[in-house]
Amino acid sequence: MTVEVVTFGCRLNAAESEVIRREAERAGFDDTVVVNTCAVTAEAVRQARQTIRALRRERPQAKIIVTGCAAQTEPDTFATMPETDGVLGNTEKLNAAAWMQARAFGVADAPKALVNDIMAVRETAAHLIEGFAGRARAFVQVQNGCDHRCTFCIIPYGRGNSRSVPMGAVIDDVRRLVGNGYCEIVLTGVDITSYGGDLPGAPKLGALVRQILKHVPELKRLRLSSIDSVEADRALIDAFADDARLMPHLHLSLQAGDDLILKRMKRRHTRSDAIVFCETLRRLRPDIVFGADIIAGFPTETEVMFRNSLGLIDDCGLTHLHVFPFSPRTGTPAARMPQLDRTIVKERARRLRASGALALCRHLDAEIGRDRSVLTETSRQGRTEQFIQVLLTQPGTPGAIVMRRITGHDGKQLLAA
Repeated sequence: MTVEVVTFGCRLNAAESEVIRREAERAGFDDTVVVNTCAVTAEAVRQARQTIRALRRERPQAKIIVTGCAAQTEPDTFATMPETDGVLGNTEKLNAAAWMQARAFGVADAPKALVNDIMAVRETAAHLIEGFAGRARAFVQVQNGCDHRCTFCIIPYGRGNSRSVPMGAVIDDVRRLVGNGYCEIVLTGVDITSYGGDLPGAPKLGALVRQILKHVPELKRLRLSSIDSVEADRALIDAFADDARLMPHLHLSLQAGDDLILKRMKRRHTRSDAIVFCETLRRLRPDIVFGADIIAGFPTETEVMFRNSLGLIDDCGLTHLHVFPFSPRTGTPAARMPQLDRTIVKERARRLRASGALALCRHLDAEIGRDRSVLTETSRQGRTEQFIQVLLTQPGTPGAIVMRRITGHDGKQLLAA
């Protein structure tokens, strides 16, 4: 049996793709491609549609099933595509019974879409993944969904409300994956700093992190995916100072650096909050690096407001920048706000990326001559503890951690002997 999963978007999607592959194979699918989509921008949806059309041309006999956030929020968009055989919602894609139902895709009079109300989902269970094909690190889902309603964001309508995996199940997942040989575990979710609010006793993410590090002493590296800094609890912040196995890298959901734009986005932090958070973490863990999501050209953004976002790169000391040109998503409040000319949006995104590239170069310059611990992803490539990509001149074993001397860089990645 052959099931290929094409994954778009976040690390949570990457983790779920392993469950998708397993459940599809168990249900008896053969010569099947599952497209696990992302809905964060209109461009992400366009790329998914483009990929589906290309897959049909390349594999005319294969069954093509579409799932993920875009399939959840726009099921008709994909169900009406002649290239697709069926559509599964975000809950259904992880459900064995739904995959058995999906075997009817393509049969006369059978529904082409199995997509239910994501807002009715109240729990998230551990997925008991044994490994990740072709990956040196393993992902563990600790949370799904989001209770916040940022004015630009469609994701809550693709993922539902926030719900957490019980702490014991998370620890068991981590222990099993470490036992299967993974040196690095990444905790993933939609809004992981909201972890625990729906569980008995309402434990926070910091408590989960500390319990993982305590109960899985053989774990070499624990990494967090994107977090909302304003929700970070004190135990989580202190954990960076207390245990070197918690990797010194955080990707922050900042989105903007101007207080009025942040308010119009319905974000929960101010510009000052973001700067203070980075300063606090850097005092506790001097080797920490920060990445961030920033949106360029949000509705009503003036040049002065944009410069506040641009200045956040230096003021927070950001190293990895993920820039989104604002994309109006139908059904969100921001889509009804006064829009900027697309030329302005694209130009501001270009300026943010250029400034981010300079910040990365400065960090790479400072790494030359240092000895760094590198997790090898392939025989020739790996990542430092700070998640900087490294090109290895001497090959290593994928999945192993090696010490290497940094000898230079090419502007995007480090070079190591």
